[in-house]
Amino acid sequence: MRKLIALTALVCLITISADAQEKKGLEKILGERTLPNITLTDMNGKKVNVADLGKSGKIVVLDFWATWCVPCKKELNNINEVYDDWKKKYDVSIVAVSIDDSRSSTKVKPYAEGQRWSYDVLLDVNQDLKRDLNIQSVPFTVVVDQNGKIVYSHSGYTEGDENILEDAIAGLATAKK
Repeated sequence: MRKLIALTALVCLITISADAQEKKGLEKILGERTLPNITLTDMNGKKVNVADLGKSGKIVVLDFWATWCVPCKKELNNINEVYDDWKKKYDVSIVAVSIDDSRSSTKVKPYAEGQRWSYDVLLDVNQDLKRDLNIQSVPFTVVVDQNGKIVYSHSGYTEGDENILEDAIAGLATAKK
């Protein structure tokens, strides 16, 4: 019985240590990493180098989504309701990055236009950007500061997460002043 308890405790310690190392690694990447030099296309077929988005001097939010992802669409619709205010208050630019593959990417433009999103929408059909940023699932949000550094990321969406995102954006806008 003592051996079982000792073994269980050891496994718990190893798990906690591994989790702490993983979080430490994530913190190290945030604030040091910039957007990769990957070219995507917008909904009209125009090529966009993702690295250039981080060179605008603005706060940039990349929101990864897919047409088949209900929470993704809910998040982007909720953000769209406040986006005009955010642009004025924080000088932020939001880019919705669709990870739909070549079969479903034809649904992106009609959906985005039907929702009247005012953001730029990029197509990551081969999921090159998603893979480079080590994104496991959508929705996934990445915030890039005015200097082009990735400073915040968030996986998943729960109603109200846009308020947490606004707090992160507001903190960057205040820090710039």
